[in-house]
Amino acid sequence: MNAPYDGDRAQGTGGRTPSQGTAPGTPVPGQVPAPAPAPDRDPYVQDAYDYDPYRSQDLSAQDPVAEVLYDRAAHPPPPPGTYQEPGPLYAAPTAPSYAPDPRVWAQTPPPEPDGPSRHLPYGDHATTTEFVGVDSLVTRAADEQPEPDAFAHLYRDQEAAPRTTAEEAPVAAPAPAKPAGRASSLLKSSALMAAGTIVSRITGFLRTLVIAGAIGVGTFNDTYQIANTLPTMIYVLVGGGALNAVFIPQLVRAMKNDSDGGQAYANRLLTLVVVLLAGITTICVLAAPVFITMMSPKIASDPQQMDVAVAFARYCLPTMFFMGVHVVLGQILNARGRFGAMMWTPVLNNIVVIATFGAFIWAFGGFTTSGVNAATVTADGVRLLGLGTLLGLTVQALAMLPYLRDAGFKPRLRFDWKGHGLGKAARLAKWTFFFVLANQIGLVVVTQLATWAGSVAEKQGHSGTGITAYNYALLLWQMPQAIITVSVMTAVLPRISRSAHDGDAAAVRDDISYGLRTSAVAIVPCAFAFLALGVPMATLLYAGSGSGAQNIGYVLMAFGLGLIPYSVQYVVLRGFYAYEDTRTPFYNTVIVAAVNAAGSAASFFLLPARWAVVGMAAAYGLGYAVGVGVAWRRLKNRLGGDLDGAHVMRTYARLTGACVPAAAVAGAAAYAVTRWLGSGVAGSAASLVAGGIALAAVFLIAAKRMRIEELNAMVGMVRGRLGR
Repeated sequence: MNAPYDGDRAQGTGGRTPSQGTAPGTPVPGQVPAPAPAPDRDPYVQDAYDYDPYRSQDLSAQDPVAEVLYDRAAHPPPPPGTYQEPGPLYAAPTAPSYAPDPRVWAQTPPPEPDGPSRHLPYGDHATTTEFVGVDSLVTRAADEQPEPDAFAHLYRDQEAAPRTTAEEAPVAAPAPAKPAGRASSLLKSSALMAAGTIVSRITGFLRTLVIAGAIGVGTFNDTYQIANTLPTMIYVLVGGGALNAVFIPQLVRAMKNDSDGGQAYANRLLTLVVVLLAGITTICVLAAPVFITMMSPKIASDPQQMDVAVAFARYCLPTMFFMGVHVVLGQILNARGRFGAMMWTPVLNNIVVIATFGAFIWAFGGFTTSGVNAATVTADGVRLLGLGTLLGLTVQALAMLPYLRDAGFKPRLRFDWKGHGLGKAARLAKWTFFFVLANQIGLVVVTQLATWAGSVAEKQGHSGTGITAYNYALLLWQMPQAIITVSVMTAVLPRISRSAHDGDAAAVRDDISYGLRTSAVAIVPCAFAFLALGVPMATLLYAGSGSGAQNIGYVLMAFGLGLIPYSVQYVVLRGFYAYEDTRTPFYNTVIVAAVNAAGSAASFFLLPARWAVVGMAAAYGLGYAVGVGVAWRRLKNRLGGDLDGAHVMRTYARLTGACVPAAAVAGAAAYAVTRWLGSGVAGSAASLVAGGIALAAVFLIAAKRMRIEELNAMVGMVRGRLGR
């Protein structure tokens, strides 16, 4: 590397020039003598490979900084005397002595020169200089040692003991293993939460199976579903959304900033929730008939069903008090780094409810033998089911107390609410209230129409066509989304948030695109699997509920393809949350709820009663498809007009193209097996296995032909995990 010319530098470097008493032509110590120019050479042409083109002094004295930064070992200039003088302009170049032979793939390298030509520039010695090539880097990469800290000498005066020199320094003993840091703790907490969520969903699904086996999937189960759903709706509308969106961030801030670690603020919040929910629960229990009439006018018109529904509601409505207590206590633990309790305690609730309905089956028999309904159920049976449901939520909330004691939190009532930020937090909750209100209005409309259609259809001999079938199919349909899409976005969301905070719209776009394409590899086949195999799935899982299981399968098929926009909507909304925008998701939810309610109303009035709920399930997916279109356009504008739409659409189009023939073959195979073996447990299991194998085989073959890169990456990852 040639340093830039500086004509005045020789005066301050200590070097000697010919004007300092040295005769011209006499070698100056420390300076390389300049070679005499050839007599036939143009004096104005400078040799770029000359050893010292500036004829002044050593290069290291010209520019010490540039010389230190120059990697001479990696880029050595040719030794002096090897540069060939330019020949005639159009003369053919002379062939080198050891020209490469194109007929030989790996020929023997030319011999190394000996003698003076082995001289290396810059004072390097030929026997000690080592040139590292690619092979050495690859074969000896594992032997590399970490480089020493180049700035460690700047902090030696701050150490307790003086450091010894490099020659006197003793050999360092291997450092002890450090305890797991914050990142490791976060990974463990995330794994614990994910495991708790999966186990809770599995036990929740088993809970629906036991309930269906005990009281069927007809109108009697509809009365229980309405009574059990009502407290959740009221709790979320009154305070559940505000607790999670507004009060909990205030709680975390108080625990960080207050001198008592947020103990007083947490107890004030707990007291407020207890007092508020206790009063609302008392009012709701007294007004249970009004709420049942609001949720289902059709059930209210039947005196026997109305009495059973009100009895169930008065046992179930107090559960919203324990819901609020559980949420507050769980968030207090989360703020203290205890994440597992809130995710695992719902498993206790599911176990208690499973045991309750199991006891009902033991006492009164299963639905296929007892045929229990609102007219034949006894008061003891209603009391057993109602108390068991209430006990499950009670156990779930009280199980948090030992964890609070271990975390050092002492719950106590505090009524000094004024002047501590609770009023400000309540005013900030208005958008959350409207968000929840839009959801609940849509849910009320669907519940009213589904229970009405189910009651009419059951009188026509078609059981399993009401709100119970809708809820059970919805629960099964949402499982791929909860396990796959949520898992993918849980890993990607921190990156999206950091990129949004840094203003890197391109990185946000890439991560959103990655989340959409990666989750689609599993979500799209699952959607088509529900479409093709919904009936054998339902008849196998809900075989104990009688003939209504087949109608649940039809509802599941109608939900099927809606899983794709439902998953896309979840991923796209994470982009708005990364920019701390909650207003846009609210408007988007209003659009989805409005389309869902309108589609459900159209299905109720235009379709026969037996197929009305099937149409409502299709309307659910239609609402999310419209919501995705609106959210996609808004997020695209937010990111500068680019959301990698072509790449994403190409992936979804190829996956859909591979799934269409796979679903057709799987549906035909399942139908043939069902016709042969029937729709019992054995026939449903055989048809589900045959259809699943056919769907997987055809899909993988078609996807391989279409060269879907995301699927290839997933298959490669799975093979790598399996060690193949």
